[in-house]
Amino acid sequence: MTQSDDFGFGTQIRKSPYFDATVRWGAQGFSVYNHMYIPRDFGDPEQNFWNLVNDAILCDVSVERQVEITGPDAAKFVQMLTPRDLTNMAVGQCKYVLITNADGGILNDPILLRLDENHFWLSLADSDILLWAQGVAVHLGLDVTIREPDVSPLQLQGPKSGEVMRALFGDSIMDLRYFWLREMELDGIPLIVSRTGWSSELGYEIYLRDGSRGDALWERIMATGVPLGLKPGHTSTIRRIEGGMLSYHADADIDTNPFELGLGRLVNLDTEADFIGKFALQRIRDNGITRQQVGLQIDCEPLSGPNTTFWGVYHRGVQVGKVTSAVYSPRLQKNIALALVSCEHSELGTELQVVTRSRAIGATVVERPFYDPRKSLAVAQSAQSGSTMGS
Repeated sequence: MTQSDDFGFGTQIRKSPYFDATVRWGAQGFSVYNHMYIPRDFGDPEQNFWNLVNDAILCDVSVERQVEITGPDAAKFVQMLTPRDLTNMAVGQCKYVLITNADGGILNDPILLRLDENHFWLSLADSDILLWAQGVAVHLGLDVTIREPDVSPLQLQGPKSGEVMRALFGDSIMDLRYFWLREMELDGIPLIVSRTGWSSELGYEIYLRDGSRGDALWERIMATGVPLGLKPGHTSTIRRIEGGMLSYHADADIDTNPFELGLGRLVNLDTEADFIGKFALQRIRDNGITRQQVGLQIDCEPLSGPNTTFWGVYHRGVQVGKVTSAVYSPRLQKNIALALVSCEHSELGTELQVVTRSRAIGATVVERPFYDPRKSLAVAQSAQSGSTMGS
């Protein structure tokens, strides 16, 4: 049997409260995200994908560290960090937001949770926003406290995740709307539960608020869920690319702006708030962009795995962009990719070439997301309960 000590990057990399449990349940490999171990291998990644889309998987995503912002000026401060208008964000609501720097570059694309009038969490992608937020606060003179709380999320994702949640929490959990949260307990374990997740499937995130209970929480969920089809797993590269979901440092970074990614809906330049990057984003909007994200279909035999380097995208021998994320989708039976290319080569149907380390391959610009573009799977349960409010 594999022991938890068999994995080691040194003591500078933190382990989650679920680390030992994931090893017991079959985790075979880890990578590092937000200075923590994250399980990346429970066996065949294609089987993990099918487990997700047909049944349900439980994923340790404690690496989604929380930046907690509290205090009388918390709402004002949070609005300073993001170009998305938060004026109408209610207590108990979640929103997908971008955090931008003074040049309009994207520093992170977290989920923002509003737990109370003056209590927010930023559930982070892979970058040090705790340090950014604390640095910004030094010069604003606002009454806020910014820290990393003892919070460690799990993701329970897939079409059977609702059945598992009902078995755990009772029928009332079925009323939880898409991109809303609820404070709950399970066997005395303090939790926040939200209808969110990084899968484009029906799903929930379960935020543990006491790290000493991680092992107990994992085992409780698995004991309840296994008879319903639940399996341990990891976030699926296949499914997130099918859904056009961004991976920070791959599809977006500090030199990428929201308009290039088609995320102008998350930028409100009419708000009175002088959020960081406002003037730069106004300038980018007015001047226009020179590149944008597209979907590509890559025409070759199934890729053996996701790309581990940025592949060049060419048109008639001239480089016009790069592939940021690519994978073979067994459901679509196609190689699919997200790419940043020059605007003049971004129209649907444009024929391009992708150059990997070993060869040049034909590719075509296609629509993205590649599957379920309206996220009908993720919001299905909300629709049944009378709400289709989105992110």
